[in-house]
Amino acid sequence: MIAELVSSALGLVLYLNTLGADFCYDDSRAIKTNQDLLPETPWTQIFYNDFWGTLLTHSGSHKSYRPLCTLSFRINHAIGGMDPWSYHLVNVLLHAAVTGLFTNFSRILFGDGYWTLLAGLLFASHPIHTEAVAGIVGRADIGACFFFLLSLVCYIKHCWTRSYSEGTWGWILGSGLCATCSMLWKEQGVTVLAVSAVYDVFVFHRLKMHQIIPAVYKRKNLPLLLSIGLLIFWGALLLGLRFYWMGNKPPSFSNSDNPAADSDSFLTRTLTFFYLPTKNLWLLLCPDTLSFDWSMDAVPLLKTVSDWRNLHTVAFYAGLLLLAYTSLKNPSKERECNGKNVTNGKLNTNGHNCLSEMEYKSMELKSYFVSKEENGIDKLLRQKLPLPSTEHIVVLSLSLLIVPFIPATNLFFYVGFVIAERVLYIPSMGFCLLITVGTRALYIKTQKRFLKNLIFFATAALIFFYGLKTFVRNRDWQDEEMLYKSGIKVNPAKGEAYMRLSRLPEAEHWYVESLRSKTDHIPAHLTYGKLLALTGRKNEAEKYFLKAIQLDPTKGNCYMHYGQFLLEESRLIEAAEMAEKAAELDNTEFDVVFNAAHMLRQASLNEAAEKYYKRAAELRPDYPAALMNLGAILHLNGKLLEAESNYLRALQFKPDDVITQSNLRKLWNIMEKQGLRTSKA
Repeated sequence: MIAELVSSALGLVLYLNTLGADFCYDDSRAIKTNQDLLPETPWTQIFYNDFWGTLLTHSGSHKSYRPLCTLSFRINHAIGGMDPWSYHLVNVLLHAAVTGLFTNFSRILFGDGYWTLLAGLLFASHPIHTEAVAGIVGRADIGACFFFLLSLVCYIKHCWTRSYSEGTWGWILGSGLCATCSMLWKEQGVTVLAVSAVYDVFVFHRLKMHQIIPAVYKRKNLPLLLSIGLLIFWGALLLGLRFYWMGNKPPSFSNSDNPAADSDSFLTRTLTFFYLPTKNLWLLLCPDTLSFDWSMDAVPLLKTVSDWRNLHTVAFYAGLLLLAYTSLKNPSKERECNGKNVTNGKLNTNGHNCLSEMEYKSMELKSYFVSKEENGIDKLLRQKLPLPSTEHIVVLSLSLLIVPFIPATNLFFYVGFVIAERVLYIPSMGFCLLITVGTRALYIKTQKRFLKNLIFFATAALIFFYGLKTFVRNRDWQDEEMLYKSGIKVNPAKGEAYMRLSRLPEAEHWYVESLRSKTDHIPAHLTYGKLLALTGRKNEAEKYFLKAIQLDPTKGNCYMHYGQFLLEESRLIEAAEMAEKAAELDNTEFDVVFNAAHMLRQASLNEAAEKYYKRAAELRPDYPAALMNLGAILHLNGKLLEAESNYLRALQFKPDDVITQSNLRKLWNIMEKQGLRTSKA
């Protein structure tokens, strides 16, 4: 228990200075403006809306279904209102609980001793957790991790008691329920079922890759096959229900959220998506540069094979495959037990007895349990199960690192971010275990006392600097100004907090600094152009808009910003030209197409405006504003029956819209004068 208490205390202390922080970043959408938190909103509505309070089946929803996390926010709101202190306190306490639970889980792998404590301290101090703990919406990741660990521990207990206890299926039921809760905190929680399967096959049963298929045909492995079958069934059921509940449609995101997904080049998408896990691993290894926002061009796209960053990608996957191969191949004669060297299961030099691979497989697990007749309950004896060897811990660590990260890889569906540090909260457990098992293996193989001391002090230094970085990073989350300022190096275009605060001279200073650090950063040119236009330097502003277009003529967003500028300057025909270019290039982006239609209408190009209003309505057929505007342009163009149809569709989604009602009454008056039949009741 000492290891758990020490690591939990460190996790608690490092984040105490966040308690005075304000709401930041996404907190406003998830908490301040989320109607699901208000007492007048039925609490059951939480289970029909996404994380931000939008109906899950709505086309504009991000499909982030996390009802248990939203429910915790609602309880926070009921107790403390909009005081951010209580929200931060829950996050910090939850992180401390997860840290203790992870340390306890590490004991299953390393036993009692320093290595378990090392794993716990690494997790407690890692700076990558700052966003999840200091940012209130990061509670989704912490809560998911909490139930993730509970599910995994329940399944491990199921493995230990399987075939020798009637209550073993209660453990697998508990594992399934905790996995469900984990998924309802955040989507990636469901991946614990796959990690549990890895533990059962490769750690508990110690099978190698070549042994899996033959094991299927052995009758003695029936309990294993039944357990894995239950995991697969439960995972498929959860995913199926999840997809059905969100309307059987994947989410859609703007190109600024995930530029690679919007690229027309298959090569660009492939190279970039393969590179991003490498970038995420580097954040775990060396969390020197952290940011709350990695969107837009924070990570420039890899467009050619000659991009030097591809070398990082090759090195990453080669190392990963090598590590997995060496862990899954036939075991060597020399093994480890509790951190001590042993050979062929004999006593080592320190007198510790360990089981060889064959002895472990053939041993009867009955000897590790007390029968019901003796004590009336099933419990472990003082003698414990042998600890996993280094190779088995590596396999489990890799699964913890990789499997929970798979939903963020864009492999199965596009996600709404480039990099999100809080997504690494669960995978960081695998990273901490890998560091621990690697350090242990190095420490054991090193014979000289000097080198052993060097390893010890290096590890202590790593924990110290991780903790120091975490403590310093917490200060960036005190308010939005500090948060945006800290992210300038990563995403120069988001230095615009000063602009929203109307502190224009300071905003201009940081825009200039941004462009100095990234001279080819398109969003920085666009946002600085808007600032120059706002301060009256129109000629200078136009140069920056044109420069953005020159940097990448294929980005419709650049033409749209320039078009807005031209519209404000009453250069309507030029603005309309830019709008059409933007809409043609980004014809799947609702905001771009919708705004282009507006600009064309203001330029009195009604036929062209009608074309893009129709396109916008196709992209979001249940969005009342799109239908109402389409009805209005059809009304102006004399297509009265079509106009009526779209007005009526708009009112189906928003019956109390005053503008649509007024337009429809005017339309009916015209239709009646022309002798046309109306749908008026």
